[in-house]
Amino acid sequence: MSADLDHGRPLEAVIFDWGGTLTPWHEVDLPEQWRVYAREIHGIRLNSDEVVETDVEKARALADRILAAESLAWRRGREDHSSAALDDILEAAGVDAEHDRHHLALASYRRFWEPHTHTDPQVHPLWEGLRERGIRVGVLSNTIWSRAYHREVFARDGVLDLIDGDVYSSEIDHVKPHPEAFRAAAAAVGARPEHTAYVGDRLFEDVHGPQQVGMRTIWIPHSDIPVEQQVQVDVTPDATAHELLDILPIVDGWLGR
Repeated sequence: MSADLDHGRPLEAVIFDWGGTLTPWHEVDLPEQWRVYAREIHGIRLNSDEVVETDVEKARALADRILAAESLAWRRGREDHSSAALDDILEAAGVDAEHDRHHLALASYRRFWEPHTHTDPQVHPLWEGLRERGIRVGVLSNTIWSRAYHREVFARDGVLDLIDGDVYSSEIDHVKPHPEAFRAAAAAVGARPEHTAYVGDRLFEDVHGPQQVGMRTIWIPHSDIPVEQQVQVDVTPDATAHELLDILPIVDGWLGR
């Protein structure tokens, strides 16, 4: 854990990345998320003698199209910082939102993700500790999922009531590290960017990005980010936390406590 003392600027809020920061990092079989969706669209049940080979091939082709559309959306985000939503990706892959199995497929897709969305147990005491210090808590996530879905996750894990403001790239025009994403997140918690700290696991999105608008940064360095998702950037975080509860003494240092 490290931090430079900075008593000159009041700290009003700490805003957090979601995946890999508020959720513990682990590998996910990303192609499988769309195979699950596509199998449901085509009514395929694994280990069933009734599966028709043509349906299997259609499901594979659909899953491949959605994965390609999603990969393109994330690549655009890294290159021009444009955002995308789940509906945009499915539409780009040729999915018919009026298909009679679409909502069943979405439910299967969400069941696939459910075990990968659990909030780190340290989040609750961390956020309570920040609020006890008079610090507002925010969330800013690069995501294709809706605000409602993320809030359901936070509610499930008992931390939604500790969030003062949250912004998801699926509902704005840009993804991190675009400056407007961080300005929107600061506005959501009612704080000025220069009086805000941002916490995340990626140097490009979560350190370079917020520093552009004057935010202090805390880097969580333990995510094994795939090479194709990395963007090389020469930045130095204001502090490094090796676990989430390390953030409290960092904040105390900034508060001069």
